[in-house]
Amino acid sequence: MTTLETDAIAAAKSLPIGYDKRMMVAAGRASGELGQRIAERLGMELTDAGLKTFPDGEVYCRYADSIRGADIFIVQSICGNEREGISANDALMELLIMIEAAVGASAHRVIAVTPWYGYSRQDKKSAPREPITARLVAKMLETAGVDRVVTMDLHAGQVQGFFSKPVDHMTAMPILTQHVKDQLGDEEDLVVIAPDAGRVKLTRNFARKVGTTYALLEKERPAQGVAEIGTVIGDVRGKVAVIVDDIIGTGGTLAAAAQTVIERGASKVFAVATHGLFAGRAFETLAASPLSGIVVTDTVPLRDGAPPLIRQLTSADILTDSVRRIFTDDSVSEIFSGENQLF
Repeated sequence: MTTLETDAIAAAKSLPIGYDKRMMVAAGRASGELGQRIAERLGMELTDAGLKTFPDGEVYCRYADSIRGADIFIVQSICGNEREGISANDALMELLIMIEAAVGASAHRVIAVTPWYGYSRQDKKSAPREPITARLVAKMLETAGVDRVVTMDLHAGQVQGFFSKPVDHMTAMPILTQHVKDQLGDEEDLVVIAPDAGRVKLTRNFARKVGTTYALLEKERPAQGVAEIGTVIGDVRGKVAVIVDDIIGTGGTLAAAAQTVIERGASKVFAVATHGLFAGRAFETLAASPLSGIVVTDTVPLRDGAPPLIRQLTSADILTDSVRRIFTDDSVSEIFSGENQLF
């Protein structure tokens, strides 16, 4: 046996029998606060990704610490962050660069924690010559070298099929149902409203967990970003209504839905949603609407200037549990008792 072979055997035997994997958590600038909350709940420091933007607009990343052999969880929603001065496209490019840097630094596994999957609404062709951009984003993440993706309340279930890598689909529904039960559970005439036919299954499950009935809004969309609410299918007269959706964009659809529900006789109307994008003049639109309150989670950072009726809850507890279970190779679906299939 050669000296080289002897040294190799000795080195192999020197590895401790109880050798543990190493976990690291980093965050992009679109989700810095959420990443910090997750790291704190895991009892660890957030890894500095060394992110900066050059004067010509190019993004730079260099991890401050060695990540060789570690499972690194990169927290970054594909959304803008007004305080950081980045757009949704900036966030996507930043996420790709962080993945590339981690792969090049010999990380064991690179997991993208992307609570808000940007471009998820472009999941099919609605007209000729349109791209399926949600599929393109999946290809980009996999080309960059991601090993796994964690996301939350996808707009459509088929987005998971755009990946060849594992996708863990989380839901904020336990957070939102608990909030409604705590705040409105004493209301005898509570009704949960589906904003369109595509959300009926979600709304039915939501109503079941809250312990009440549900109704449906009939909606027509003449153009992208434009919605016309037709009528309410179900009884809302004299009731406290809660509209349940996955996304609040410009707020126009939600404001129109709330107005329709009030016109059909509801005494009050509230709204809950996972992703509060609040784009454009959403704050002004919603402040002028008949809504008594809106609750969203922190999958997307809340812009400054939000009206008092908007409240943000954190999704960090569910995401932290997901990260911990992925790292230890435990079941993720057990978090929701297998009820995270919403579609």
